[in-house]
Amino acid sequence: MLHVYLLRHGQTRWNAEGNKYCGRTDIPLTPIGIQQAYRAQELLKELELEKVYASPLERARHTAEIAGNGKPVTTDPRLIEVDFGTWEGKTRAEFIAENPALWDAWNRDPATARAGGTGETALKVVRRVDDFFREALKRHGDEQQPKNILVAGHNGINRLYLAWKLGMHLKDYRRLVQENAAITLFSLDRNAELTLKMLNRK
Repeated sequence: MLHVYLLRHGQTRWNAEGNKYCGRTDIPLTPIGIQQAYRAQELLKELELEKVYASPLERARHTAEIAGNGKPVTTDPRLIEVDFGTWEGKTRAEFIAENPALWDAWNRDPATARAGGTGETALKVVRRVDDFFREALKRHGDEQQPKNILVAGHNGINRLYLAWKLGMHLKDYRRLVQENAAITLFSLDRNAELTLKMLNRK
């Protein structure tokens, strides 16, 4: 058994500017985003963490450094945000106006459609994220005394992974909320079956 405290990173400038799709673009937290990370730290301060992991992008790594209360952060490329292709740096309204067919294809079946036409499929995303968590389970899982890890990721990967593990159709991933620096808690049993215990706490 492993307990995972999953974070979305704190606010960035692009989140604040009409929620532009950041994807792989490496931009920092805003002052509000830093405050949000400290609020997460306050919620987690009594927790004994076995390990802190984060996406290699600055916004997630910085959030993990703060929320993990100074514990060393290990970055892992499997936790990087979805490659959104041509949608990067644009709001949903902007890129739908440019090419509505790409958004329609993603909405119908993101498992096989490439985000923004040139980015990742949702199936590729969930496979790499699941590979990370299965490895973490092998490394930290303990049936007798379950361990806690903190993982700072992104809106896209967090929701896609949760939807997939909960047996939802991947096209419904946006029905799961992951606000900036909010905490989601789930457990993984010895077979990597996920049980959702808390969603989007701030």
